[in-house]
Amino acid sequence: MKRIRLGMVGGGRRAFIGPAHRIAARLDDQYELLAGALSADPNRARESAQDIGIAGDRSYSSFVEMAEFESRRVDGIEVVSIVTPNDSHAEIAKAFLNRGIHVICDKPLVLTVEQGRELREAAQASGCLVAVTYNYRGYPMVRQARAMCAEGVLGTLRAIDIEYLQDWLSTRIEAMGSKQAVWRTDPHRTGGVGALGDIGIHGYDLCRYITGLRVVSVCAELTRFVEGRAVDDDVRASLQFDTGAKGRLWASQVAIGHANDLSIRIYGDSGSLEWHQSNPSVLRHSTIGASTANLLAGGPGSSVAVTRSRLPAGHPEGYYEAFATVYSEIAQAIRALQRGDRAHIPDGLPDLGSGLEAVNFVAAAVKSNAAGNVWKTVDTTDGCAYAPLRP
Repeated sequence: MKRIRLGMVGGGRRAFIGPAHRIAARLDDQYELLAGALSADPNRARESAQDIGIAGDRSYSSFVEMAEFESRRVDGIEVVSIVTPNDSHAEIAKAFLNRGIHVICDKPLVLTVEQGRELREAAQASGCLVAVTYNYRGYPMVRQARAMCAEGVLGTLRAIDIEYLQDWLSTRIEAMGSKQAVWRTDPHRTGGVGALGDIGIHGYDLCRYITGLRVVSVCAELTRFVEGRAVDDDVRASLQFDTGAKGRLWASQVAIGHANDLSIRIYGDSGSLEWHQSNPSVLRHSTIGASTANLLAGGPGSSVAVTRSRLPAGHPEGYYEAFATVYSEIAQAIRALQRGDRAHIPDGLPDLGSGLEAVNFVAAAVKSNAAGNVWKTVDTTDGCAYAPLRP
């Protein structure tokens, strides 16, 4: 099977997320990176392309040029990976969709609901896939948790608790020139949100993916703890699900002592599950009236996790492997579309719908905060539904 021809926009020298995407694309040998517009600076773009072996005639000075020229080539790219700051995602994605090129985009997919609707129209007109790299979906024990929820192992779900805690913005490092902090705290580049749009939507997506429950309303408080900061660095939100279940989402980038702690706890009327990204091979399962068990990836009771594990039990898999699982399933989806076989697009793919739904959630949380932390309805009329949850 031939590798899928991949291009990348962004991700040049000194970038953080671009190399992670490239490693994920390479790990299962599903893609070949052939073209790039790796920086808005022409010299850096050229040097970055040389660093990773992209031929000089396929290193572009702009994404517009790249979309135009690659779409004309017989051996042009089939999909582009967008790893630029958030404010450029919508424009770049549309440029490639309009040229018939599939899109893989880092989160958030777009900044506003209006941008989302425009992108959906472009995707529908092109017939191309749009995927969002919600990479935490790729962990084997996250897959196990999803299957157990779908099978009703926990009974009727009552409460879900999600946390994503970091401490790297505990001081105003954007004022000292930190590249990652500068754009992530610039409201013009982030759509006016900070922690909510940067890490909060990862927690939101993880909850939706595992439980299958839809958030119908949110009551959110967005706080700027660091003086002089222009966007929120701490978010606390109460969630109401379509089944009547309740939830809580806390996303903070000023939680000192937490480097990158994503966790979820799910409580039903007959059992519970708990998963921490810092110890991703373990899923804590408690059953009412019985003992608590730590299910291990590849071990007894983790039959679903085994299907997404690359190594035998006891060999830890982590961030890159989870990222690669998402990339590999996107590759499966692209090949299915090329065959005209939509029935074999992987279940639970982080697609256009899930990307747009997260944007709707952010919009509702912002409205809630602006109105004085009151309940606001999450708009679900856009057709931004997840694929049906299947065991």
